[in-house]
Amino acid sequence: GSGGQGIVLAGLIFAEAVGVHDRREVAMVQSYGPEARGGASKVEIIVSDDPIDYPLCANVDLLLALTQEAADTYSLDLKPNAWVLVDSELVTHPPTRDAIVLPFSKIARDTLEKVMAANIVALGAVSHLTGLVTHRALEKALLARVPGETSQLNRRALNLGVKAARDYLRKKQSKAVKEIQVEDM
Repeated sequence: GSGGQGIVLAGLIFAEAVGVHDRREVAMVQSYGPEARGGASKVEIIVSDDPIDYPLCANVDLLLALTQEAADTYSLDLKPNAWVLVDSELVTHPPTRDAIVLPFSKIARDTLEKVMAANIVALGAVSHLTGLVTHRALEKALLARVPGETSQLNRRALNLGVKAARDYLRKKQSKAVKEIQVEDM
């Protein structure tokens, strides 16, 4: 994402949910420097059932890009067939044809009236699509990190991200069934 979008906070919540609440091995590295005030910003997270020897990602399995700059900059480290999730409003040219394009900013702005919650909407979608963390753990970590007066908004943002991921999977499955039916004819 871009500095100020909350990608580091989302990564921290995800890592804490995995490591503290789901009790799996996790390593997180965040970028510092000029990115904190705009420009491309990133968080690298490794999740494993085994001890992690090296905390940096060399071949990335999943990229969540909330800006075009982030998509362009960080897609170079992707493994073949890696998952790519992008914000439909802010990434107009996804780095792969198979990118999962979801309206994180639109959901946050139109449903929650807080575009700054797009990071938490995206976090909900990532967690549902990957299955790397339980929803219970993610919600606990989220509520421990956000100010109390925003807890309901952030919980709703997380659930809206899960819903967006469910809707995406439902549409994808429906499309696959239609393609199979056409091929059978």
